[in-house]
Amino acid sequence: MAVRKVVWTDTARRQRREIFTYWNKRNGSSVYSKKLLRFISFRVTQLIEFPYSGKETEFSNMRITSLGHFSIVYLLTEHHINIMGFWDTRQNPDKLLDSFK
Repeated sequence: MAVRKVVWTDTARRQRREIFTYWNKRNGSSVYSKKLLRFISFRVTQLIEFPYSGKETEFSNMRITSLGHFSIVYLLTEHHINIMGFWDTRQNPDKLLDSFK
C-alpha cells in the first residue's frame, strides 16, 4: 500500500494558528507552541503509519485522535490524510461543528 500524503485544510491550519497565537500571548513566549508543534508532527507521523488508529466518528471515513487537551480530526481517502480540524478539547464542541459548516 502506498503511503498517504497529509494535507491540512485551511480550517485546520487556521485553528492551529489561533491556538498557537493564544498560547504565545498567554505565556509571553513561543516555547509551549513549539513543543506542541513537535507533538503534532509526531502524531501526524503516527497517522501516516497507522491511519486507522484514530477513533471513528459518526461521519464516514472521518476519525479523531487525541493529543492530551487537543484533537486532530482527519478524513481518510485512498491517497490522503486530510486534516480537517485541530481542536482544543476544552472549548465548546458546538464551535468545532460550526467550523465544518
